[in-house]
Amino acid sequence: MDREQQWQVIEQQRRAVADLLDDLTPAEWNAPSLCAGWRVRDVAAHLAMAPQPPGAAAMAWMGIRAGGRFHRMNHDAAVRYSINPELAGEIRAHAASRRLPAVTNYRNIFFDVIVHAQDIARPLDRAIEVTPRAAATAAQRVWTMGWPFWAKHRLRGVHFVADDIEWSTGAGVPVHGPVLDLLLVMTGRSVAVANLRGPGVEALTHSLR
Repeated sequence: MDREQQWQVIEQQRRAVADLLDDLTPAEWNAPSLCAGWRVRDVAAHLAMAPQPPGAAAMAWMGIRAGGRFHRMNHDAAVRYSINPELAGEIRAHAASRRLPAVTNYRNIFFDVIVHAQDIARPLDRAIEVTPRAAATAAQRVWTMGWPFWAKHRLRGVHFVADDIEWSTGAGVPVHGPVLDLLLVMTGRSVAVANLRGPGVEALTHSLR
């Protein structure tokens, strides 16, 4: 997918998340997401913040507060912002925004919003649709990017093969399944292993522990 197509998917996914959030109960807002240690409202806050990033000085102060740990900084910022009662409205209002935090690019925002949409939807037994082409583009980015997932290193010895689109990566024992589930596994969402099959599933399960 080219740049413009990826931005269109980003907007669509943001709108789908906002629509889902509109219908949540207080208990669902506070339910655990697929992202370890993050509630649904924390993930929603993260998505709301992405197109309206803080300035450089604020980012530096957040980094200091988190002891220089990027994941901690992201988590703490999301938790603080999650008290905002207008998260769904903010995500919808900025769905078409192409503004980017200084530390990232549109290809990272692309897979980020796809994965986080599933982080919210799946634990609540909801669905946010993602085309196999979009999921494959996101999976290819995650596989080749290194930090923060190091998928190619962490999941070495496994050959991922999508069932719903012509896409595969890695070398070793095969694992088959929907490409969206392959993407979730590559980003550490072990729950998606239940939707995969093949002789590599056991090795994959060990790698995700």
